[in-house]
Amino acid sequence: MSVESIVQSTRIVLASRPDGAPTADNFRLEAVNLPDPADGQVLIRVIYLSLDPYMRGRMSAAESYAEPVEIDEVMVGGTVGQVVDSRHPDFEAGDYVLGYAGWQSHAVVDGNHLRALDRDGAPLSTAVGVLGMPGFTAYSGLLRIGQPKAGETVVVAAASGPVGSAVGQIAKQKGARAVGIAGGPEKCAYLLDELGFDAAVDHRSPNFAEELRAACPDGIDVYFENVGGAVAAAVLPLLNLYARVPVCGLIAQYNDTETPEGPDRLPGFFSRVLVKSLTIRGFIQSEFVSEMYADFQRDVSGWIREGRFAYREDVVDGLENAPAAFIGLLRGSNFGKLVVRVAEEN
Repeated sequence: MSVESIVQSTRIVLASRPDGAPTADNFRLEAVNLPDPADGQVLIRVIYLSLDPYMRGRMSAAESYAEPVEIDEVMVGGTVGQVVDSRHPDFEAGDYVLGYAGWQSHAVVDGNHLRALDRDGAPLSTAVGVLGMPGFTAYSGLLRIGQPKAGETVVVAAASGPVGSAVGQIAKQKGARAVGIAGGPEKCAYLLDELGFDAAVDHRSPNFAEELRAACPDGIDVYFENVGGAVAAAVLPLLNLYARVPVCGLIAQYNDTETPEGPDRLPGFFSRVLVKSLTIRGFIQSEFVSEMYADFQRDVSGWIREGRFAYREDVVDGLENAPAAFIGLLRGSNFGKLVVRVAEEN
């Protein structure tokens, strides 16, 4: 690129680590000039940015499965972009790609970390949603760890979100009974009317535990954990002998800064694990990519084409609105897969 063609990127960096729930002050919007791509690199303009709960953990310096975002570094995130300039043999200007460029309008990235996208297939935004990491999280965690069988009851928390909604629908494809837990009548109606769940329970109801029990008269064989907290406490007594619990997320606890008050419930929890011979396994979707990703793309793409699988996106326009949208995500304000439209598609 010549001096006249220098590309300036707008980006959002981590300004400070949150103490409890993130606030707008934890983020900073800034502009930087990007270098020319070197051999093997690609300059992309970001079109869609995925916002996901795991990002809260990356804002903290606490031990986790991935390194934290450092202060003054760009916030991480999956992205769909278009190639502007390429010095990688597999990509040329105009190509659409899936990557991990984070919260910025443009980025110079290693071409080996990109995957080409077919714009003539599903909408581009689905590459960071139902056909991307959230969808694969549901597919791999449920099928590898949950292993639902026909006639069993599968319960999923945060069921109207991108992972939970996919879990319930995959369970139905396998002949299981799907029970979703969501916040509010509108989201519960969505599970029943549009996604085909067998039952939906509102965790905001004052009678939540009793309503969950009524929705699961034969107990729970698979519980896909996205939330933790009070939801998990209501599920635990209903788990059947040999129940399986894939642990994907604990969004109810992400902003906690100290141990919750009350009695130590750990002995009771482990007693339940022992008495019911429970299988409880945490996982990160990346560990299953090599063996399951191709099957995931084939199965879910096919179900969508056949009209047997639905999804919903919550699209926010403008990179500058990403912090507020993310803060809302942690409060459950979104409805569907939360995506920031950073730029228009060409």
